Amino acid sequence: MSLFKARDWWSTILGEKEEFDQGCLCVADVDNSGSGQDKVIVGSYKGYLRIFNPHPVKPGDEVQPEDLLLEVQLREPILQVEVGKFVSGTEGLHLAVLHCRKLCVYAVSGTQGNVEHGNQYQIKLMYEHNLQRTACNMTYGPFGGVKGRDLICIQSMDGMLMLFEQESYAFGRFLPGFLLPGPLAYSSRTDSFITVSSCQQVESYKYQVLAFATDADERQDTEQQKLSSGKRLVVDWVLNIGEQALDICVVSFNQGVSSVFVLGERNFFCLKDNGQIRFMKKLDYSPSCFIPYCSVREGTINTLIANHSKMLNVYQDVTLKWATQLPCIPVSVKVANFQDLKGVIVTLSDDGHLQCSYLGTDPSLFQAPKVDSREINYEEMNAEMKELQKIIREATKTQDVLPESEKQRDVTVTAEVSPDLDEESQAIDSEVKAGAVPSVTVKITIQSRVTAQKPSLAVCVQAPLAVTCDQFVFDDLEPDSSETVVLSVFLKENCSPSELEGTCMVSYNIPTELNPEGIPRVAQCNFSLPLKLICFPAQPSKAANHKLTIDTNKPPISFVTIFPDFVDPSEGDQANALGFEFLTGSKTTLLASKTSQRYRIQSDQLEDLWLVTKELIHRLEVHFKKQNCKDFACTFSGSIPLLEYFELIDQHFELRLNAEKFQELLSERAVQFRAIERRLLTRFKDKTPAPLQHLDTLLEGTFREVIALADAAEENQANMFQALVKLKSATHLVIMLISLWQKLSTDQVAILEATFLPVAEDTQELGWEETVDAAVSYLLRTCLSKSSKEQALTLSSQLSMPKDTSRLKKNITLFCDRLAKGGRLSLSTDSAAQQAAVMPGGCATIPESDLEERTIIPGSTAMFSNNGQITKQKSKP
Repeated sequence: MSLFKARDWWSTILGEKEEFDQGCLCVADVDNSGSGQDKVIVGSYKGYLRIFNPHPVKPGDEVQPEDLLLEVQLREPILQVEVGKFVSGTEGLHLAVLHCRKLCVYAVSGTQGNVEHGNQYQIKLMYEHNLQRTACNMTYGPFGGVKGRDLICIQSMDGMLMLFEQESYAFGRFLPGFLLPGPLAYSSRTDSFITVSSCQQVESYKYQVLAFATDADERQDTEQQKLSSGKRLVVDWVLNIGEQALDICVVSFNQGVSSVFVLGERNFFCLKDNGQIRFMKKLDYSPSCFIPYCSVREGTINTLIANHSKMLNVYQDVTLKWATQLPCIPVSVKVANFQDLKGVIVTLSDDGHLQCSYLGTDPSLFQAPKVDSREINYEEMNAEMKELQKIIREATKTQDVLPESEKQRDVTVTAEVSPDLDEESQAIDSEVKAGAVPSVTVKITIQSRVTAQKPSLAVCVQAPLAVTCDQFVFDDLEPDSSETVVLSVFLKENCSPSELEGTCMVSYNIPTELNPEGIPRVAQCNFSLPLKLICFPAQPSKAANHKLTIDTNKPPISFVTIFPDFVDPSEGDQANALGFEFLTGSKTTLLASKTSQRYRIQSDQLEDLWLVTKELIHRLEVHFKKQNCKDFACTFSGSIPLLEYFELIDQHFELRLNAEKFQELLSERAVQFRAIERRLLTRFKDKTPAPLQHLDTLLEGTFREVIALADAAEENQANMFQALVKLKSATHLVIMLISLWQKLSTDQVAILEATFLPVAEDTQELGWEETVDAAVSYLLRTCLSKSSKEQALTLSSQLSMPKDTSRLKKNITLFCDRLAKGGRLSLSTDSAAQQAAVMPGGCATIPESDLEERTIIPGSTAMFSNNGQITKQKSKP
């Protein structure tokens, strides 16, 4: 940073929210006053043209109104302003203004004022040219060596150079190999145009070559240019600078030497007339604009280069002579003469900060205050460092899209589930075969602290549950207002659900100043449904096919206390058996041990154990939490029921295979049906009647087969849905038993759920089996791998339906065995594993050790206990 700031001689702010760029600034004696005093001409993208005559002001004083000579709005964006001899018949200076589709040349004149308001200035349009192409920039000069006048060359956005001989259009030429327009300059010494192409090359074109080249009224191909009259446009010389250019300037301060200055993105070049590099300077900053000017030292040239750090550097050739600080980032810089003060630096920023300054040497009067020296307390620093590291870890751990402050939602949604079932059931079109299907009322309240536009509510529950109405649309919510809706949830299909939870989601728009239509936002909440919605009390049964035992570290609690809605209070504390009968007809029994701290859940169906077991553990945790008991824990010491779990997997997979068979048969019968239709249509169109040869009978028989197959496929689809719900319930149960068995943390349970309960829907193209197989294989190759050999296995790139479930069952068994031997679930692996193992699209057979090969035998079943031992059970032929 420079010690010295640019001394403000005169400055002003132009307009409000106007934009300016490189060609919007020009300094010249535009009114031909003859005093040698320059005027500052500024054009903006909003179409405002301003001409200033700056006068020095005292520090703190405002700019005098008479400094603004002229301000006029031209209604079109101003791309560039230049001053030159643009009108024939006179050598006076005129103002050229370049618009997107127009070039206008004005005469600026002043009238002597008779009152104290000063002189009056006005502009007069001398001529204008309507452009056929969108302009980018322009340059001017005595093209072709003409004397006493300047010609104008405009570069269009599509690479055409349009040349104007003052009031008339001369010709137009396309630049070869053009892609994007670059800066353009004219060298009067060599009578050539210099630009930088998209190939990052400085290119020079002679004016005479342009004049005699092929006409460019329409862009022509290379072969057409060869065959047409005239010459091809050939470049004079080319220099590859390896970067895009910001600006080009051609200067000649004596008759013998002419230099071409090119400002690149990271380098500054000075070239000779023939394209050879005279010198170059590598810049350690990002430049924004530059201007060369005459040096007091013979044979050298001074250059002002501004950068995006608000610094203005003065170079003499390649030597940095001075650096000063500016109040803004300039997009254009000029050197002007005002009132006997030569060399005033005029800068313009993109937001309209116009400043005339000079290089002063008055340093800033600010002095840094003295800091009291004190001894460092390392213990306090270490404590503070630990606290900051803890805050950083917490901040990086969260996965929220919005920051903490955004969690105070503008709109909140809450759901309240009624503790009692509806007196009059609201079930609609339920397929449950039970006599009366109960329903429960859910009251949803939406509260808004601000204006919420187009609010809509969606309520979602997992099938086979259903709601009476799942979509609600409201009028715009006013601040501090609320809306309430009431709906009912019931069991619609004839199978028990895998989850008793629902989700409410509200979508709305919050209007802002920049976006009156509103920014879309979403608010959601979850709610839990009571167990008595899908089951009711029943007589406990002593015999059952499936039994689970949950151990606790506290004495058993009476069911009257934890299940008051299922137990008759007259039974008192002696109720240690409780029966549940689901609406589908199956029963589950819950037993509490009188002598040990155990609970047993038993049922004829494995999937029916899940919801009762979950409800038992949840109510026990709530009960002991109310008792301020913090050390309550549940464990599972039995065997994981993998055999029964695999039977449910096979049932679901068999139905998927049946669905594929039905699809193939339907496709075949449909092809046959269409072929018979074509035959019949041909017979009917025939002018000579012919016998149908039993085609009508064949058509009717095929139609009946298609209908029968469609009904069978539909029935198979319904059975497959019920099998998937049962499989999800059993999966939830297995995950809970594994977590109780291995005492897994919440994060590890989340990994288990993500592995065995994929979010994707179960379809024929992507089913549950291949998705879970890929996820289990990934865990076996990463956090549960036993060697680097497993991590380096090649993984297939896509998922496809397997031929059978043997590999999946083998991987799940191996997964449980690795957990039993001390494996821990984690998504963060070491670097070697991360490089070798990528999330698989498919999975291959995993090599096992000798011990694991012995434990997984076809035709046998592996059951795991908490001590990691394996018991085998031979299957019967």
